[in-house]
Amino acid sequence: MILIGQYDSPFVRRVAIAMRLYGIDFEHRPWSTFGDADNIAAYNPLRRVPTLVVDSGEALIESAMILDYLDDRVGPEKAMIARGGETRWKHQRICALAMGLGDKGVSLLYERVLRKDKQLDLWVERCKAQIAGVLEVLEKERAAVSTPYWFGERAGHADIAVGCVLRFIGEAHPELFDASYRALKAHSATCEALPPFQEIVQPLAPPSGD
Repeated sequence: MILIGQYDSPFVRRVAIAMRLYGIDFEHRPWSTFGDADNIAAYNPLRRVPTLVVDSGEALIESAMILDYLDDRVGPEKAMIARGGETRWKHQRICALAMGLGDKGVSLLYERVLRKDKQLDLWVERCKAQIAGVLEVLEKERAAVSTPYWFGERAGHADIAVGCVLRFIGEAHPELFDASYRALKAHSATCEALPPFQEIVQPLAPPSGD
């Protein structure tokens, strides 16, 4: 399999880390959605990442869809999310909040580096409010959890998603993820200490806009 995208993207990174934890081998092509858009388009007409090219040659898009495919491939006993029931949707809810946080973080970053002096203040403030709102919810809920990971003793997709997004937000918008988020800071440190997190990492390199 081939995973397309750079690891400074929390969406690409969460897929790569999950694949490492699942023991699934893959080739990594660190293509940028800006500099390598035409290469990505050959597999994904949206020119977005992550894109996972499976052994059949088909390309899967969107991190949630890719992880669903991987979960099915490894089977319910090994999958890092419950197969069904209340535990599954609660797990998916945390993932959705984390990915929404990532989306808003990317939007705010692009507004800053691509629009520069032409930033739309209303949009900037909206993104900041959405980021703060999600961080507050995640902080409160993580602080109420006593287990090492969000849903128990081993890392799951929610932990990976939140961990990857927190690193991105911390690098892209450090002023928005300050020390007041103690539970999330601790969660981030726990995740970043895991070998796959240490292996699969890339400093943030946003487009210049030039």
